[in-house]
Amino acid sequence: MKNKPKIILDSRYWESRYQDNSTGWDLGKASRPLEYYIEQLSDKDLKILIPGGGNSYEAEYLIKRGFKNTFVVDLSKTALMNLKNRVPDFPSSQLLQKDFFDINMKFDLILEQTFFCAINPSLRNNYAEKISELLTDNGKLVGLLFNVPLYQEHPPFGGNKNEYEKYFEPYFNIEIMELCYNSESERKGKELFMKLQKKIKR
Repeated sequence: MKNKPKIILDSRYWESRYQDNSTGWDLGKASRPLEYYIEQLSDKDLKILIPGGGNSYEAEYLIKRGFKNTFVVDLSKTALMNLKNRVPDFPSSQLLQKDFFDINMKFDLILEQTFFCAINPSLRNNYAEKISELLTDNGKLVGLLFNVPLYQEHPPFGGNKNEYEKYFEPYFNIEIMELCYNSESERKGKELFMKLQKKIKR
């Protein structure tokens, strides 16, 4: 991976981005591919995590459809409060202001939406390992990954399917990792949709 960000992607960095409303990646709504996936889910008791959720429109979409066991983790207090202000009854205990890599819980489903592309690319293998650690034995990672190069020195960082498979294959059975057919118009042809099943260690 050639990406070598020259900035420190810590809580101060992300808090300033949200306070300044400098969030060009933010769609201002739930991503259509994830809406479609969520609509196919029937088990409202699923314990769901959205890592690096930011303004968390997907979390709002889930809660309003009865998925009450939805958690969001983000380094930015402002981002989490933006969600709380939109959805006042979102349980505060399920808004986790901390580093994703410090979480110690179990989830049935983790939804990826612009978090993987925001972390330092040197942490991508750690991300795959941590996701696997956080999932139950039947757990799934579902979401979107950018399928374009993007930036070198600051997020969002891109990549491609061949690169991503190397990170995920040790920990997951890759059920789907293909060009997303129903991306938002501004991301059409630039996203992969993935559905990964955690490998169970024997």
